[in-house]
Amino acid sequence: MRRLKPPQVVIFSFLITIVIGASLLSLPQCSASGASIGIVDAFFTSTSATCVTGLIVKDTGADFSGMGRLIILFLIQIGGLGIMTLSTFFAILLGRKLTLRENIVIKGALGHQGVQGVKTLILYILGITFCIELIGALLLHNRFGDIFYSIFHSISAFCNAGFSLNSQSFANYSNDAYVNLVMTSLIILGGIGFIVLIDIPKIFKWCFRRLFLRSNEDIRHLFSRISLQTKIAVSVSIALLVLGTVVFFLLENHKILYGFTLKDKLLASFFQSTTARTAGFNTLPIINLASPTLFFLIILMFIGASPGSTGGGIKTCTLGVLLAGAWSMMKNRNNIHVFKRTIPKPVFRKAVMIGGLAVAWIVVFTMLLSFIEHAHEAMPNYFLRILFEVTSAFGTVGLSTGITPILSPLGKLLIMITMFVGRVGPLTLALAVAMREQQVVYKYPEEKVMVG
Repeated sequence: MRRLKPPQVVIFSFLITIVIGASLLSLPQCSASGASIGIVDAFFTSTSATCVTGLIVKDTGADFSGMGRLIILFLIQIGGLGIMTLSTFFAILLGRKLTLRENIVIKGALGHQGVQGVKTLILYILGITFCIELIGALLLHNRFGDIFYSIFHSISAFCNAGFSLNSQSFANYSNDAYVNLVMTSLIILGGIGFIVLIDIPKIFKWCFRRLFLRSNEDIRHLFSRISLQTKIAVSVSIALLVLGTVVFFLLENHKILYGFTLKDKLLASFFQSTTARTAGFNTLPIINLASPTLFFLIILMFIGASPGSTGGGIKTCTLGVLLAGAWSMMKNRNNIHVFKRTIPKPVFRKAVMIGGLAVAWIVVFTMLLSFIEHAHEAMPNYFLRILFEVTSAFGTVGLSTGITPILSPLGKLLIMITMFVGRVGPLTLALAVAMREQQVVYKYPEEKVMVG
């Protein structure tokens, strides 16, 4: 392992976890029926849990025993926090000092570039994670009454995993504002990114000083202390939540939401807008949504959560950098400016690379899956459902139109690979690009080419 490069360390860590998880889930003791679920379905479930996706080929609540559900929960927690985070935590507990190389790997995996020590960073992340999950479990227990049921869904929501012990996810709670708001809060906190959560105490301190110490600090002082990543992640996330809620409401107002009260329509629209960006729960049957709505959810799933979070997708900051770059080009500016800061050109190139490769992967695997699963071509919206499934896997979302269980073994394998790439791909790509930046020592002559 010492000779492995940082991206390879991340990949092998996830692979080893998936293999161990699949081996355990294939045991008869993990099945509710007492018979093994089979190695293919065990690998699919382990991959989906470790990559915090939520696509399932077996009903989590009905087809797995208590032991099986507990293993799935551990895989979700490990995959959500990141293997590197947990392994570093145990190394710290054992008193081992981290090497410079290990510090670089872990900071890269968490998307943290500050001067804060890795030990402090890891302890902070674990502390805030377990606190949020505990509070979420207590709040859900107040409604559900079952402690394991509450803990399972709290962890699954914060880790943006989408696994539910309910056969129809949260469809029975579509008009329950309490459950909806607790679940969406956990999803948002888990998907906003650990770097954003690190900046939260700064906001509380500013509010405390303003309210109780009568400080003269205005909002500009607070903004100067918050990282650019936090500003982009929060602003893009809020914009997507609002836009997603409005668009879903308009598209489904006279369709699947017909007959709902205005409050329930807004609640269902907000929940689906939140969960589509990598969480994977649903309060409405996805299979019954209109085609424009499915395509809009595909866009949200493609964007995903924020960097350094438990979610997937190309990430909100990637979208923010791409939009800022496009705006700068339209204005014919040489530099990219966001919140009175200049985005380095290597960061913009990395964002373009991540977005381009993500589109290419989804296109290629959608074509492959539609070719392999041609036996289901008579299914309504066949191609759109295939595209939806692949994007959901790549964005580690877990929403499905119901075709996952009927996929062939080869089709399941393609989805497993996509889930794995969606979880570790952007991360390892970012690490690899950051390590391989080269100084240009020469330049070829320029020549113009007509484009557009």
